[in-house]
Amino acid sequence: MADVIDYKVYGDDMQMVEIELDPQEGVRAEAGVMMYMEDGIAMQTGTGGGLFSGFKRMVTGESFFITTFMNSGSQKAKVGFAAPYPGKIIPLDLSKLGGTFLCQKDSFLCAANGIDIEVAFTKKLGAGLFGGEGFILQKLTGNGLAFIHSGGTIVERNLAAGESLRVDTGCLVGFSPSVDYDIQFVGGFKNALFGGEGVFLARVTGPGLVYLQTLPFSRMADRITAAAGGARSEGGSTINAGNIIGSFFGKD
Repeated sequence: MADVIDYKVYGDDMQMVEIELDPQEGVRAEAGVMMYMEDGIAMQTGTGGGLFSGFKRMVTGESFFITTFMNSGSQKAKVGFAAPYPGKIIPLDLSKLGGTFLCQKDSFLCAANGIDIEVAFTKKLGAGLFGGEGFILQKLTGNGLAFIHSGGTIVERNLAAGESLRVDTGCLVGFSPSVDYDIQFVGGFKNALFGGEGVFLARVTGPGLVYLQTLPFSRMADRITAAAGGARSEGGSTINAGNIIGSFFGKD
């Protein structure tokens, strides 16, 4: 049984979620996303389900550890978690979503204590070998609140039975377990050479809820890396990285 937590999301494009915990309530989060915590909150770091769970997370590029923030005091206390890059925080009430939700491995932010956070691999080996960033997923299981993060703008689609979408693997944030997920090769020699969007797409088929994002972190990182690679003065020195990132977001 997951803890029943209260929350409030702050901000627009650089959001944070503030969780209010009653005494002995807790919330679990990825390492490095905590912004602040009030007196009475105690941190407990573990593997999130044993050593094997920790190793599976490490192999997929995630942190070996999951941190639990527990209110060990006698009064309500708050803890805040910040989104790691521009986008939106999506609250998920797993009790209304059938108790399970699948999401991109880097989109999970935090969840009520009692929510299981596991690594889920796609069913087909081809998806694992060639699916890019979309082939390794996290499975959230329980009956409480969880929070995931998307880059850019959220697009929510409720697919009817048999309705399909072909999506760039990085743009797929998460989906309900009733949605069938597969990786498809985009055939054609010209597509492979000149398509610019990659030669593999995720195909999601309903029924079920699907969340998409307009700005995957990998796409943003590629743009910044490309700008940094070309941003050199005539003397050969690199331009300050802060200026590059600032110009990327339209700031001076």
